[in-house]
Amino acid sequence: MSGPGFAAMLGQFDGPEQLRLRALALPAPRRGQVVVRVDAASVNPIDTRRRAGYGRRLMSVLGAARLPLVLGNDFAGTVCAVGHGVTAFREGDAVFGAKPPSSHGSHATHVVLDAALVLRQPPGMRAEQLAALPYNFLTVARAIAGAGITRSAIQGREVLVHGASGGLGLIALRLLDDMGACVTAVAGARRHDCRQAGAAHVLDRHAEPLRTLPRKFAATLNFGNWDDEAALLRLLAPDALGHATTVHPLLGRLDRAGLAAGLAGAWLEKRRMARQAPPGARYAWTVFRPDRAALQQLANWAPLLQRSTTPVCFPLAQAAQAHLHVEQQQPGRAILLPHMT
Repeated sequence: MSGPGFAAMLGQFDGPEQLRLRALALPAPRRGQVVVRVDAASVNPIDTRRRAGYGRRLMSVLGAARLPLVLGNDFAGTVCAVGHGVTAFREGDAVFGAKPPSSHGSHATHVVLDAALVLRQPPGMRAEQLAALPYNFLTVARAIAGAGITRSAIQGREVLVHGASGGLGLIALRLLDDMGACVTAVAGARRHDCRQAGAAHVLDRHAEPLRTLPRKFAATLNFGNWDDEAALLRLLAPDALGHATTVHPLLGRLDRAGLAAGLAGAWLEKRRMARQAPPGARYAWTVFRPDRAALQQLANWAPLLQRSTTPVCFPLAQAAQAHLHVEQQQPGRAILLPHMT
């Protein structure tokens, strides 16, 4: 490694104007780690929320809320340093992956992380396409598993995906379609994208309320709105596999009430909702967590999933504009290009 590094650093929790381009001490890899020169990193909705202070109590426990803070999980780039014990990669390898929540995220020219969370880039894909995938794919994969969905159990059965036109929803549609499920997508916009992603039925959530749908689904996934959680659980068939949600109130409760009271309140809320599911059905609250096995699945899925993303690129110095792009729900995935001038 040579030359200075830079990062979009957050000096205090607040609006996007708090993001500043600052010099970054180039990291050295420890045993089992690699340093990646970041060519592209995505800005996800969780980044904009963390920037404003969301999840700070839990992130502090995880050591992921220290200021100045560098956000970001997804990345694509090139290995530029290898720690002891790493044999799968060498300098110059083109890679991508996802870093766990930390205070030293991927919105920087360089990122250091465990080599187990790094994959070789599949041929024919650009860095900005790959950087849009890991966080969403890993979150969806955990939601699908949390709902008890497997290929053998779901084939030929009906699944409902709420919030289907977002980044998580479109990936879920493709995965479920490949599993042989008959998928109903509930979306407010981009319904044509849902059909292209494999949905057998696409419903306008404004014109067809959830309460009007039949109780027939083997599984339901909520990527849309916590306020719809109970309505989605009522759509599960008596022999349903289960339900998973990514829009649960866990982090919000911790922020408001503190760790002990927040965890207790979240447990009670989760238990209350779980009782509304049919007997034997699973009920899961999903959070992002990097997983080597799921990342290996992503390596095979990446060429197909790129169709679900349209990158909108920003230099690292314009991280604030990228955050606004996400907060205003503008079309396309916001991607930071750290070496773009």
